[in-house]
Amino acid sequence: MSAESSNLSNIEHRAVIKYFVKKGKTPKEIFENMVSVLQESAPSYTMIKKWARLFQQGRESCEDDPRPGRPVTVVTEENVRKIEKLVLADRRIKLWQIAEELQISKERVVEIIHEHMNMRKISARWVPKMLTPFDKQRRLQTSKDFLE
Repeated sequence: MSAESSNLSNIEHRAVIKYFVKKGKTPKEIFENMVSVLQESAPSYTMIKKWARLFQQGRESCEDDPRPGRPVTVVTEENVRKIEKLVLADRRIKLWQIAEELQISKERVVEIIHEHMNMRKISARWVPKMLTPFDKQRRLQTSKDFLE
């Protein structure tokens, strides 16, 4: 088996661990067995111990458990547009003001401004990190409109 074809997903690793647990193997034996076949793509000994314990306790599923908390759904096109509008209307607007206005966390506001709008704060003003040719054209047009 080549290294490429021996890359298994986490779920496949867990299925192998589950199989060996059902055969009565110890976590150490499972680890040695998986490393001999999968080499560096084998799961860590810690992970094998954790999953072996879960399967010994009667767990059947190899899937991840659902995680608590709301999924991140606030980073939407609509929110990016709203934040863009707020920032362009007031370059000195504070993160907490945006977060309060849109009822989303400051962390998501930061993510949208930095990752989606590609802006950062310089001397209390939000400015684009690097202007694309489109941004330069838009800025030129906006400036002309203001002058008129």
